[in-house]
Amino acid sequence: MKTLLAHLEISPVLDSVLACAWQVAQRFGSYIEGFHLRPGQPDVIAAGADGFVAAAPDLIAGFERESRERAEKARALFEAFMAQHGLARPSAAVAGPSADWRVETSTGPSALGSWGRVFDLIVVGRPLADVIAPSMAALETALFESGRPLLIAPPTAPSGLGETVVIAWNGSTETARTVAFAMPFVLAAKRVVVLSVQRGIVPGPSAAELAHNLRRHGIEIDWKDVPGSDGRTAGEAILAEARTLGADLLVKGAYTQSRLRQMIFGGATSHILAHAELPVLMAH
Repeated sequence: MKTLLAHLEISPVLDSVLACAWQVAQRFGSYIEGFHLRPGQPDVIAAGADGFVAAAPDLIAGFERESRERAEKARALFEAFMAQHGLARPSAAVAGPSADWRVETSTGPSALGSWGRVFDLIVVGRPLADVIAPSMAALETALFESGRPLLIAPPTAPSGLGETVVIAWNGSTETARTVAFAMPFVLAAKRVVVLSVQRGIVPGPSAAELAHNLRRHGIEIDWKDVPGSDGRTAGEAILAEARTLGADLLVKGAYTQSRLRQMIFGGATSHILAHAELPVLMAH
């Protein structure tokens, strides 16, 4: 985890995003790039007497001014974060964590997914109910278009990250891929628990079998199998068990079921993205 892309989205979760990025950088000696996505100029059309024909320059000017102000605020916040932690820009003379920032202009969140492809980890904020940012669209774009894992920061900055890792195992290819991405955290953790909730299992190896193979890396790993008959959904059970185990990082494959199905019927990924109070490492 030597290169981290931190999404500098102005939101109530930005402090937590930066705190999570810093904790990872401390652990692995990483480079952090603060990335702010500045919206491009929209095609704003005003209604005239002959239909929608007249441009709206005042609206465009206001949009540009607000976009510029938000980009400047993101830059100032990230540079304050760099100064707080003594983070220099990367150079041959800099040993240990370093940082820099970048602003991209785009009409949508796609730039986050494409630029994130060259980083080991993308750090984003968990979306909040009834708040525009952090953006679920940005999170899902990074998740599906970058090919990289996401570290999803909780609403409140955590005091620790990666000491106790819980792997929410359901036997799926998505979770197997996420575990592979998470191996630097797994190998560095003091405690690792493979957790399976029977309600959310798909055909595949069991939690015990995953734990057995992970032990071949020379680490001690426990496993826990939770029955699915206690009335909780899989997502509820995962978060409750992670809290009981004292986890400060949850590893979870994203969207084993399709997003559409989860929107209609619910699912573990959707529940965790709505309610997690700890950092979550996800990949698809």
